[in-house]
Amino acid sequence: MPDAIPGEVLVMGAGTIGCFIGGSLAAAGVPVTFVGRPRMLDKLAAHGLTLTDIDGATRRLPAEKLRLCDQVPVGARPSLVLLCVKSGATAAAAGELAFALPAGTTVVSLQNGISNSAAASQTGPSLNVRAGMVPYNVAEIGPGAFHRGTAGRLAAEDDAALRPWLPVFERAGVPLDLHADLLPVQWGKLMLNLNNSVNALSGLPLREELMLRGYRRCFASLIEEALDILKVAGIAPAQVAAVPAHRLINLLRLPDWLFRIVAARMLRIDAKARSSMADDLALGRRTEIDSLSGEVVRLAQEHGLSAPRNARMVSLLEAWPQSPKRWTARQLQDALGL
Repeated sequence: MPDAIPGEVLVMGAGTIGCFIGGSLAAAGVPVTFVGRPRMLDKLAAHGLTLTDIDGATRRLPAEKLRLCDQVPVGARPSLVLLCVKSGATAAAAGELAFALPAGTTVVSLQNGISNSAAASQTGPSLNVRAGMVPYNVAEIGPGAFHRGTAGRLAAEDDAALRPWLPVFERAGVPLDLHADLLPVQWGKLMLNLNNSVNALSGLPLREELMLRGYRRCFASLIEEALDILKVAGIAPAQVAAVPAHRLINLLRLPDWLFRIVAARMLRIDAKARSSMADDLALGRRTEIDSLSGEVVRLAQEHGLSAPRNARMVSLLEAWPQSPKRWTARQLQDALGL
């Protein structure tokens, strides 16, 4: 007999991650409410949800089965909230949740970066906010269609309220692991996410970008700088990729022909995958670079250090709307001083 569903789920931020994880839970029988912006809600209302992944699975939810709202419904009493808004919207979203939901409602931040759960707790102190981490890439490949292009398992801070959900997430195909200390896992994922800006500026699909050594050298330099700062800060990032971060640096710098052979597992990415930051640039939205390279820069400053390459990536992404262009690998290496 399937495990009992602990209650209802509210997805705060129906974007790529919110739609994929929330949709996976809904397809498994969980009552899910999606709160989002009209741009996305209109697509879902017209096309429903189609979820696909690198493993070949396909799940469809017709539009009439979706519960869609542009704000937290009055009287909502979800057992679990998945906070999936962009980092810049964290405070506003947490404030809305705290105003509308009962004190103690469990909220898991499935957002990029390190600081979003703390920001949500500060704005919504009545909420039980737990940090989370999404290890895989999800891309919107059509109206209401979302594709997981890489593998991995969700992670979150351990909390008694989350334990009954574990078999439900497993059954829904979005397995969740709980950790007593999530910070090393968050930094481990952030190391990988430092490629988001490289991918966005390249204008290429993720796999195609990683096949080019020049872009990989840029990615490696960002990781190397971050690792030096983390060492001073006394933080050991968890291994989230197939190899530890310090070995990943050397792997990324290999010649293209050798990288294809040695990194075959890492390159198990399908052609549909791209970074969410690339989507943000394409839509003219502000990116989350401040929650990625910006976190590295701030940690460096806290310890009297600098992170010039990550700071340069912040400036490039912030300047992109004024002078949009595709950066070649050589141009980006020159910009980072490589």
